[in-house]
Order: sequence, then structure tokens, then C-alpha cells
Amino acid sequence: MLNSRANCYPIMTSLSRRFPAGATATALAYGGLRLSRPARTTAICMVRYGFRSERRGIALRLPPPGQEHGGVWERSGVKEEAKKAGPCSCAVGELAGENGRKSVNRAAEVAVAAGLTVVMGVGNRVLYKLALVPLKNYPFFLAQLATFGYVVVYFSILYIRYHAGIVTDEMLSMPKTPFLVVGLLEALGAATGMAAGAMLSGASIPILSQAFLVWQILLSIIFLGRRYKVNQLLGCLLVAIGVIITVASGSGAGHSLKEAGIFWSLLMIVSFLFQAADTVLKEVIFLNASRKLKGGSLDLFVVNSFGSAFQALFICLLIPFLSKLWGIPFGQLPTYLKDGAACFLNVGTLSRGCDGAPLLPLLFIIVNMGFNISLLHLLKISSAVVSCLASTFSVPIAIYVFTLPLPYLGVGSSLPAGFIAGAIVLVMGLLIYAWTPSNGSTNAAST
Repeated sequence: MLNSRANCYPIMTSLSRRFPAGATATALAYGGLRLSRPARTTAICMVRYGFRSERRGIALRLPPPGQEHGGVWERSGVKEEAKKAGPCSCAVGELAGENGRKSVNRAAEVAVAAGLTVVMGVGNRVLYKLALVPLKNYPFFLAQLATFGYVVVYFSILYIRYHAGIVTDEMLSMPKTPFLVVGLLEALGAATGMAAGAMLSGASIPILSQAFLVWQILLSIIFLGRRYKVNQLLGCLLVAIGVIITVASGSGAGHSLKEAGIFWSLLMIVSFLFQAADTVLKEVIFLNASRKLKGGSLDLFVVNSFGSAFQALFICLLIPFLSKLWGIPFGQLPTYLKDGAACFLNVGTLSRGCDGAPLLPLLFIIVNMGFNISLLHLLKISSAVVSCLASTFSVPIAIYVFTLPLPYLGVGSSLPAGFIAGAIVLVMGLLIYAWTPSNGSTNAAST
């Protein structure tokens, strides 16, 4: 260190001699002096620094005039680049990267949930037909068993999740009026759907069910303030057209619609209005809950449990009307339910022709419950329209499954003439809709 100081003194002396008297201090004080590293050495004043010889842009600078005094070591051009980038450039870059990862993870979650919903939807349609093999004379019993059985199962799951700490008191204290409306809409949708379904053919109902998607788009625009892009609307339209082509080809659905009359067709469309309003209201419940829970997420079993409870309540009030729709006089309803229970349990003298019970009906109830849960989960993380598209996609797949030799159903049916064309149009519609980014809607929730 002594040698380094001794060698530095001549340099400073020689430098001071190059300035007039009194100017040296001023120059040094205001940074008018620039000391550059020699081009062919890595040492300054016999003190070696760890610079590589190829990085010749490194220089020592004193503060320029007009700035605070205090010499700094800096790399050439770094300060200017920092000024251009701004102090928040690093934070913004990290935030953008984090948001990108979240967006990818969310898209993957929605894709997995949609795939699971499609699978459960196919199983739900196939097992419903299988469940009606032993209960072909008791479809009303099966419907009521599912309705009231869900209340018991959902509240049991809610109880377990509450004691596990997943469901909180704050979640349970949510206003119950929206759940009451959900139950009313589901009951009205079931009642009007049963009334119209009793008069319409099975082939015409899937065609009319495409009104469900139209109602959801309209209601989400009105009540959620969503704005859909052209490719989203075009995709939904193609999905509906694909289902209509798939179902209607070779089934005589158009002829059956004419025979049934316009009233029952309109009533079925109204029933899908009630169902669409139900799903949009559930989406509103989740959005409002996220604000009331300060960013938290409302457990879907809270919605399912209370919604099913109110639905069962309104179904009880509508049972006289519903039993009449199924051709069951209200006075004979207790006997009908008793005989249906005997067939379901496959016991007693009434068990003849009930082969497959109770396994097939139970499988349907379990899969139907799983389908409803997966559908609500998909609605929660995406939107009502996305959940509807996933459910709609299961229709042509279920039609294809029915062409296979299934147990209790005998020889499979043949594919409709326009099945391939309808499936292609449907898939094209889904792809066109999927081109929209997840934030394509002006609403905070994706569409």
C-alpha cells in the first residue's frame, strides 16, 4: 500500500501542473476531470482491478458539474439506460412474468376441468338411459330420488368440509336469498322441461336445448356486462349448428316438432331460459362472494347444498303439478313411490323386470352428482358459457357411445347420416371460440 501511494503522488502532481492555479480544486470538485483506464493494462496506480482486457469501456468518472459531489464508480452507458428504463422496469418485468405464468396455469386448469366435465357429461347421458332400464315404469321416482338424495349428500359433504376448515363461518353467513332464487329457477326449469318433454320427441329436445347457449350469452351480457368478440359468437353459433346437424340428421326431428306444435316447443325453450338464468346467477354469486370474502373463494358445496335444498322445497310445492304431468294421479302418488322404491331396491314381488337395480340407478345418481359438481367448478373458474360449451360437446360423443353394444341396451343404434359433418362443425366452433384470449371479455371474469 505504501508503494501504491508513492506511485500515485507523481501522477496527481503532474496532473495539477496542467491546470492554472486555483482551477485544480474547482475541476476536481465539480467533476471536470475524467480518469480513463489505460488501454493495455489492468492496473491503475499499481493497484490491480479485476477487469478483463476485452472490456475497454470501463472508466472512472468524477461527478459532472451541477450534480451533488461524491465520486462514483460506474459503467459507461448504464446510467443513461437506467434513466430510459425507469426505476420500475425490473418490477414490471417480474410482474409480467408472474402474470404470464398464472395465465398459463389458469388456462390449463380450465382445460382439465372442461375435459372432466365432458367425460362426466357423456357418462351422465349414457347412465341415465341405463338407469331407466330397470326403472322404465318409474322415471318420476328416479327424478325425485335424485333431487332429495342430493340434499342429503351435499349437506353431508358440506358438514365434513366445514369441520375440516375448508368451509368457514363467513361463507355460511352469505345471504341466502340468491340461493333461494337458484332453487326456484331450477324447480321451474324442471317443471316446464318435464311438461314440454312429455309432448316432444326425444330427438327434438337436443335441438331445442341449443337455446340454452343463446340464453346464457344474452343473460351474461345483460347481468354481467360481458362483451363478446365476433369469433366467440361465431364459435357458439357453430357449436349449436353442429349439435343440430348431428342430432337431427335421419331422426325425423323436424317432423316431430311440427306434430308437437309450437306451444310445447316454446315451453321447452322457456325451460332452458330458467336453466340459463340459474347458471348465470350462480356465476354472479361467485363473483359477489369473492368481493365480500376479500378475494377469497366461495366453496362450491355451499352453493350446491343450499341451492339443492331450496330446489327440493319448491319441488315439494310443485309435486301435485309434476305428478299429473307424468300421468300419476296425486292420490295414487304414495303407492307409486312405494312401488318405485321396491323396484329400485329390487326386492319383493314388484322386482320383476327391474334387472340392473339398484346398481344402474345408483351409478347414474353418483355420476350425475359428479357431473353437476364438475360443471359448477368449471363455471366457477371460467364462465357459464364455457361450462355450457363443455356440456354441449358431450352430446355427439354420447350419441357415438350409444352405437356401441352396451349392457342392458342390446344392439347399438346406427350413427345418424350427418354425424361426421355435425361433429366437424361443432369442433370447428369450439376451436374458433378458443382463439379468444382468456381476458377477451371486458369483464374481469373470462368468457
